[in-house]
Amino acid sequence: MSSEIAITLSLLFLALVLFGSEKLPVDVVGIILVIGLVLTGILTVNEGVSGFGDNIIITIAGLFVLTGGLIKTGLVDLIGRRLYRISGNNELLLTALIMSVAAISASVLKNTTTTAMFVPVVLGLATRARIAPSKLLMPLAFGAILGGSCTLIGTSTNLAVSSAMQRYGMPPFSMFELTQVGIFTVIFGMFYMLLVGRKLLPNRGGEESLTEQYHIREYVSEVLVLPESNLVGKTLGEANINLELDLNVLGIIRDSEQRIAPRPDERIEAGDLLIVEGKLTDILNIKSEAGLKIKSDFEFNDATLEGGDIELFEVMVMRDSRLVGQTLKTLNFRRTYDLTVLAINRHGETFLDKISSLKLKFGDVFLVQGKRKTIEPYVVEGELLLLEDVSSGSMRTEKRRWAIAAFGLFLALSLSKVVIGVDVPLAIAVLLGVLLLLATKTVRYSELYSLIDFRLLVLIACMMSFGVAMEKTGTDVYLAALIQNYFGQYGGTAVLAGFFLLTVVLTQPMSNQAAALVVLPIAVKTALALGLNPRTFAVAITYAASFSFITPLEPACVLVYTPGRYRFIDFVKVGTILTVVVFIVAMVLVPMFWKL
Repeated sequence: MSSEIAITLSLLFLALVLFGSEKLPVDVVGIILVIGLVLTGILTVNEGVSGFGDNIIITIAGLFVLTGGLIKTGLVDLIGRRLYRISGNNELLLTALIMSVAAISASVLKNTTTTAMFVPVVLGLATRARIAPSKLLMPLAFGAILGGSCTLIGTSTNLAVSSAMQRYGMPPFSMFELTQVGIFTVIFGMFYMLLVGRKLLPNRGGEESLTEQYHIREYVSEVLVLPESNLVGKTLGEANINLELDLNVLGIIRDSEQRIAPRPDERIEAGDLLIVEGKLTDILNIKSEAGLKIKSDFEFNDATLEGGDIELFEVMVMRDSRLVGQTLKTLNFRRTYDLTVLAINRHGETFLDKISSLKLKFGDVFLVQGKRKTIEPYVVEGELLLLEDVSSGSMRTEKRRWAIAAFGLFLALSLSKVVIGVDVPLAIAVLLGVLLLLATKTVRYSELYSLIDFRLLVLIACMMSFGVAMEKTGTDVYLAALIQNYFGQYGGTAVLAGFFLLTVVLTQPMSNQAAALVVLPIAVKTALALGLNPRTFAVAITYAASFSFITPLEPACVLVYTPGRYRFIDFVKVGTILTVVVFIVAMVLVPMFWKL
């Protein structure tokens, strides 16, 4: 083993550890990897940043905008709202429809986008059909993941692998090349979920009120402000009850008139009843010095915290939200967002105490008290996801035909070589679609770049540069030789299956794109060494990178984890068998359509 190969493998191992620890964002890990390759002399600066100049970056960025146009015009929301009319309260039929629509939508919108759009809709369907959300949300995520494997644009992974294949002398995937096997994985995956997986799903959520679901009764009390209290005459802001007494004032009842979510300039008067959130021990400790008296006959439910235009909502922190990595305290959340966070649920664990100092993560669900009109702008900006049916009032429904036309233009141009014999590059096709969206103001220029997930683009660019390092140093050939020596005797199908399973395993700690781009060069060189078809291996890795069902670490699964009240073991139990199903389908069909 040469020193260059040793350095490349060491940096790869470091990247895997950092990906798995989640201590740093995935794009930052990618940047560290490229810097390490340049500083050690493995790559030149130009080679290190070459991934950023690949046309796939433009293509993926443009697709984010095109799908943003469909979302902003409410097309996905319109489809979802019609599901109940067809299925009614039939759980089997509703599950089948949700998975079918999710799969079809994900084939053009990407699985994470599709899941995010349908989570509120499915929660509304579960309520109307009186079905536990846990029975419908995992099928939604799994349907979207399966559907994303059906087309070139179904996932960013498909596009990234397609572009990387050209480095090894293979033509990129056509728009529907992956469809022929993808459809079968969707069909067999759905059959499994409907006949077996559905019975393994837990029956949780949907019956209780929000305050009962979050178990906040023991943290909310009603206290009387006595005439001698030192709080009398002060505003809530001056009293600084939140910091001084470690209590959160959720409402004030004065002369039988309830004032929910009072503002900081609200003055406290003698005889006020304060609805406060905090530990009972904290209230007991300060009640004498603050001149407060706890009311023992306090009756508490959702209605206690709602009134007028103040409501209780559940909102989820989205992946690219500015909240990720921050705390409620550093964000000054209550003043900045004009919302009160009552509790935080993270992967089934509810946090009620000291939540202001909890570092926020993607997938955290807040129980918040506030006004709907205050929440909606953050939902539109992609900061938060409101976990209920969203009003279409903010959707540009009148622009829907232009959103469809722009996407249709892109699809038509991408198929132009097959239809009319003229090859329009995918990047040009997607840019023309984006220009149509801008020209018709379906997407406004001011929001154009906010629709693009730059973190994903940086990660893909960095991992493509790492692929250059693997090839330049001969690391891919070295690893391929090891695999040939130890596993080549078992035959091409066995080696293909091994790479499939390796990719599935790597997608658990790593992103799908990173896992595929790490395995691809090794698989291609192994195929060549064994005298097999490298395209068959590239196709198998592409499918494997999409099939991340075993743990809730896939972004589509993260989005349904907390709303579905799932536990980690639920994904292991249901997802492992589904992974076996799609593995068998892929191992039978991939060598049939792409000869080994």
